[in-house]
Amino acid sequence: MSWSKTFEELDAARHDRESFDCGASELNVFIQTQAAKHMQAGISRTMVLPSKERLSNQKYLICSFYSVAPSSICRETLPAQLSKKLPHYPIPVFLLAQLAVHKAFHGSGLGKVTLVKALEFLWGVNAHMRAYAIVVDCLTDSAQMFYQKFGFEILCEHNGRTRLFISMKTVEQLFI
Repeated sequence: MSWSKTFEELDAARHDRESFDCGASELNVFIQTQAAKHMQAGISRTMVLPSKERLSNQKYLICSFYSVAPSSICRETLPAQLSKKLPHYPIPVFLLAQLAVHKAFHGSGLGKVTLVKALEFLWGVNAHMRAYAIVVDCLTDSAQMFYQKFGFEILCEHNGRTRLFISMKTVEQLFI
C-alpha cells in the first residue's frame, strides 16, 4: 500500500483511525480517540496522509499524521542570547503536539516528509498569526534525535519530557 501526495484534515468518516499503529500507544490512542474531539473543541488541528487505496471498510489508512496547536513559552526557557531581545510576557509559539508514522511505513522516509509538511503548514499559519518558534515535546530519546537532526534545539524539561524548539527564522530559510 502506498500513501497519497496530499495531507488533509482528519475526517472520521473517511480515515480509518482504528487501524493506525505507530508502535507507541500514546500516539495510537491520540489519533484513535482524541484527535477528532480536540479538533471539534478548537484545541488543535490534525492533518493526516491517507493511503492511495481504500481499505475493505471503504476508509483510507492513515499512513502518518501530525497535530498542531497554539501555545506559549516563558522567555527564561530560551538561551540567554535569544531571550534578552524578547518581552517579559509569554512568547507565542506553535506546538507540534503529535507526529507519527504507521509502523508499516517505518524506515521509508515518511517521518521526514511528515515533519517537513508540518513545518510548511505552520509556516503558512505564521503568515497570518505570528509565533516565535515551533516547540515539540519528545516521548523518547529516538524522537529527540530525530528532531535534532532537523535543526531542533533543546529548550527545557516540560512535564517530564525534553522540549525542543526551532525558531521561525530557521523555518523561514526552508521555505523562502
